[in-house]
Amino acid sequence: MKISDFGFNGVKILETEIYSDARGYFTECFNAAEFARAGLPVRFVLDGRSRSMPGVLRGLHFQYEPAQGKLVSVVRGRIFDVVVDIRKGSTTFGKHATTELAGDDGRMLWVPFGFAHGFCVIGNEPADVLYKLDAPYGPKGEGGIKWSDKELGIEWPVKDPKVSAKDDALPGFAEFKEKSGRFFR
Repeated sequence: MKISDFGFNGVKILETEIYSDARGYFTECFNAAEFARAGLPVRFVLDGRSRSMPGVLRGLHFQYEPAQGKLVSVVRGRIFDVVVDIRKGSTTFGKHATTELAGDDGRMLWVPFGFAHGFCVIGNEPADVLYKLDAPYGPKGEGGIKWSDKELGIEWPVKDPKVSAKDDALPGFAEFKEKSGRFFR
């Protein structure tokens, strides 16, 4: 497994080796020793899975209570993945980085606490996304930033994405900055 920095301090891309033959393939998605060497969590408390249809956009989400990091991988399909640095005082505060993840490429993305995360499905098939979370879900501590906020300047590759009413009503980045001081310093 190759683990490298991606865009910001703490965010990592993990590339697994894929062993394939005529029957299909095998890849190792988690190895506690490798994760520990890279400074990643070796204890995950919750796995989540989502299925999204082509053109669906989810995000930008984060959880601050309890502070939660997530390991994102795609089981099927392709996504355009986005992380936004929301750590006040960081030299990259408000900046974003993007990558593509696919069900057959063996890549995963570690998104630590202090980053908002979102993705959209690209291509013509649904995407199944698996999340390994290092803290339990806390509905009172979840938050988000509007995916289309002009200040963030994210160039999503999907025109007129399908977005939930909840995600479409998230506050813009200016409002996030104004109200977030208590948990993102």
